[in-house]
Amino acid sequence: MLASGIKDEQIARSLGVSLRTVSRLLSEVMQELGAASRFEAGVKAARLGLLDGEGPEPVA
Repeated sequence: MLASGIKDEQIARSLGVSLRTVSRLLSEVMQELGAASRFEAGVKAARLGLLDGEGPEPVA
């Protein structure tokens, strides 16, 4: 959901949790990935193969 640009409010409704929970979890994910922004977190998650249906990006 993060990688597809969905707003926090929509994520919360979709998962049946509060907006505060989504914000907290997003902060934790960003910290774990060492990302300074949502965009950077999405890029790092994609490179690590953490997104649905993706494997790790090959290293050149």
